[in-house]
Amino acid sequence: MILNSKTKNIFLDFISLLYILLFVYAAVSKVLDFENFQVQLGQSPLLSAFAGSIAWLVPVLELSIALLIAFKEWRLIGLFAAFGLMIMFTAYIYIILNHSSFIPCSCGGILEKMGWKEHLIFNVFFVLLAFIGILFLFQNRTKAVTAQSKAIYLSLLATAIASAGIVFLFFYLSEDIIHHRNNFVRRFPSDAIKVNQIDLKFNSYYFAGYSKNRIYLGNSTAPLLVTTLDTLLHKSQEFRIHPNRTNFAFQSVQVRVLPPNFYLIDGSVPVIFKGKIKDWNGYVKWNGATTFSHYQLIDSLTLAFRTSNTFNGEITLGSLFFGRASKATFNSKLLQKQIDGIFDVDGMLHFDNDLKKMVYVYLYRNQFVVADRSLNLNYRGKTIDTVSKAQIKIAEISKRNERKLAAPPLIVNKASAVCKNLLFVNSALLGKYEPSEMWNQASIIDIYNLNTNSYEGSFYIYHIDNEKMRRFFVLDNNFYGFIGRYLVCYKLNKGITNSYFKSK
Repeated sequence: MILNSKTKNIFLDFISLLYILLFVYAAVSKVLDFENFQVQLGQSPLLSAFAGSIAWLVPVLELSIALLIAFKEWRLIGLFAAFGLMIMFTAYIYIILNHSSFIPCSCGGILEKMGWKEHLIFNVFFVLLAFIGILFLFQNRTKAVTAQSKAIYLSLLATAIASAGIVFLFFYLSEDIIHHRNNFVRRFPSDAIKVNQIDLKFNSYYFAGYSKNRIYLGNSTAPLLVTTLDTLLHKSQEFRIHPNRTNFAFQSVQVRVLPPNFYLIDGSVPVIFKGKIKDWNGYVKWNGATTFSHYQLIDSLTLAFRTSNTFNGEITLGSLFFGRASKATFNSKLLQKQIDGIFDVDGMLHFDNDLKKMVYVYLYRNQFVVADRSLNLNYRGKTIDTVSKAQIKIAEISKRNERKLAAPPLIVNKASAVCKNLLFVNSALLGKYEPSEMWNQASIIDIYNLNTNSYEGSFYIYHIDNEKMRRFFVLDNNFYGFIGRYLVCYKLNKGITNSYFKSK
């Protein structure tokens, strides 16, 4: 049945009214709850990198299109614009459902309570309405059907292709920016789920090592005490180390466990004890002249460490072979001086047993260093925050020939850990488009792929009794955090563990 002009006009007015109501309501909803809308866009796998601009652009476009549709002389342009915008929204949802690494929550207004599939059907319905409205409006304006009808169909096809193409381009560019040139926009693609916690009674415990089914903890206030736990924190045991010598001026003794051996180390003496975990009897393995700190075992007879350069006092990285013919090796070029070469290069040293790489994460800037076990630089990476230079003030005390921090420094990376090919960093800074209330409830962990030198995503670890997490370690799909006197265990989602061992 062919509709007459009067019927077409009624349908056209109805379609126009629906679009005006939709766009005005959607735009006003976004503006009234703008901060939430911007946060939701910041979590979008397609638009994260452009959330700031798009958060303003979308409601402006919606209101402008509604205004064009309201005036009959501009209605055709308005309906074309509405058609293109709804194609964009539809393409966006299609990519979210079929090509995205994760599915975020909906964004604002009428559609916020819809699921993504219902959202898709809703959009397709309005695309069809715009299509019909354009055809009706065109047919009412002209009687020449053949050539001009082809032109209108070609125009609709071109609009659809261009609109979908823009969304796919945004997706490609945003993915590249977020993973490799991030402007401090976090994504939370996967949650880590808390599975257990244990009350250690004291906050002086630290991670000493692990075996297949056992975690070893040291205690800074009881340096000869070793506590073992199963991986789910259900069963615990305590052991005491028995060193064969105690006549050293110990200052900062710590335990390291690399089964079947354990090590009792004090880099300020310096001395290294070694023994078997089957009896916890320790024997002096090395007692030399090279002092060190922030050490990590590379293998049973080698450790990486941080030390002071004997010529200028600046911090440098080194490695020590403490076998029969002991040898210390240094590379003064790995850490990059910005201010004094001491405080500005402060950070955390790790060794990835799977990659056989050393990773040094700076405390006061958005950088980390990856090197091989022979101290050869592989590359310099960046965390996603924007503090590229250490913001510290240093005071010189000439009478004592000392340097001290003159003011509290801006901490960028509070704590870190490595597991397989992933670097986990507890960031001290709030990113763009993040809800500030979460900052008072949880610590943020950012994940970086050491193989691809890319940002993978973030997740939250919640405070206990208003206590924030101090340090942590990661073992396969388990995340362990020291929060006050508690040790908590979180199970990492597959969205995180699927990034293990990605090749370049």
